[in-house]
Amino acid sequence: MADYPLPPAKIRESVKLAPFWWEAAEPDPISAEDPPESADVVIIGGGYTGLNAALELARAGVDALVLDADRIGFGASTRSGGMVSGGVNLGNKGKSLPESQARAMMEEAKESYRNWEAIIERERIDCDYQKTGRFVGAHCRKAYGGLQARIDTLNAQSPGSAWLVPEAEMRNEIHSDHYRGGFTTTVSGGVHPARYHQGLAKATRAAGAATRDGIRVTGVSGKRGAFTVHTERGDIKATEVLAATNGYTGGATPALQRRVIPVASHIIATEELGEDVVKDCFPTLRMTGDTNRLLNYYRPSPCRKRIIFGGRASFRAGIQMEECAAILYRRMTSIFPQVMGCQLTHAWTGNVGFTFDFTPHLGEREGIHYALGCNGSGVVMMSHLGRQVARKIIGGNNTPSAFDSAALGHAFTTRPLYYGTPWFLPSIGRWYALRDWLDRKLDGA
Repeated sequence: MADYPLPPAKIRESVKLAPFWWEAAEPDPISAEDPPESADVVIIGGGYTGLNAALELARAGVDALVLDADRIGFGASTRSGGMVSGGVNLGNKGKSLPESQARAMMEEAKESYRNWEAIIERERIDCDYQKTGRFVGAHCRKAYGGLQARIDTLNAQSPGSAWLVPEAEMRNEIHSDHYRGGFTTTVSGGVHPARYHQGLAKATRAAGAATRDGIRVTGVSGKRGAFTVHTERGDIKATEVLAATNGYTGGATPALQRRVIPVASHIIATEELGEDVVKDCFPTLRMTGDTNRLLNYYRPSPCRKRIIFGGRASFRAGIQMEECAAILYRRMTSIFPQVMGCQLTHAWTGNVGFTFDFTPHLGEREGIHYALGCNGSGVVMMSHLGRQVARKIIGGNNTPSAFDSAALGHAFTTRPLYYGTPWFLPSIGRWYALRDWLDRKLDGA
């Protein structure tokens, strides 16, 4: 057992700074294969969005090419917590939208979850999917009091799928006294994100789509029907272009870069604690999150012998992963003091793509299609938006998506002085941390 708390120096010596998920499904090494000179649709980004779009296009007989600046799947798609849902988070993020639009988004999010389950079954993707449900802990009594509205929204879409858990009954969900109650939903579960991505990439290639890695796109010129995609390894002619870069959207598409906020999320994995210890922490083995503004999200590993614990450890520029891992370790053991002293084996980070209205967007800007802004719900939602934008390209959608910026007037906006570098995040992070602390202090925690 390690000393508590784990100092960054100890983490540097003993912890692998790479995703735990890569032990079973690390992205393939970069190949030296050059890109083709042309394609019907060039997709920038090889994560869930890009691969689902390419799979849909290839199945429709469209010549699709996926480009990635690094290894296919090197970014957030194989770095997430692997928690999936049918709109659990969206029900909170879409609260500033008109009621009719928020309702349409929730309905589509519910359908996206069913479609996602159908895809992993159809493509026979072995990705440790477990439909365990999710528990969301209230960090203070005021937050608990506001949960009923989220439950009502979820139950309106899937009757009986969500319910309040009073503080006195919380240990039925997690063995901790950290929260003031919470709520549970059944429309949620866990997946091995890298194995899902690996299976998706295999299915995409089998369908006839091409993937090329280690090819950075530097810009796009031309117009629909006659685009030139400029890369560090030559130009590619394309009829259509899709930006599927989410939290890694960069200068190749500057107008979109101004509309996506890259936010680093950090995750740690414990050593094998044993199934009995993990079951003691998670009696129902549900995925877990909370209502903190600087939220925590955590879960049993697919083998149910480890704890995977994530959150926004820091917004400070240049902070080292070892320091972030130490912050997460302290948070984890404040929730589960029974695992205090356990070792960590892995610590990693990946970029989440946020938008200024906290909702996902698909659409078209300057002729370039896009599906961006997972806002922390990437596995199902970005898979869905990839399929939706592909259907839009081939004309296969009977009705517009509720997330389509143009079709429903759901404007994909930016802010003055924002050009892709989130200079404001450290100040927001400190403010959120202060408010979370005050909430609990006023609660007597």
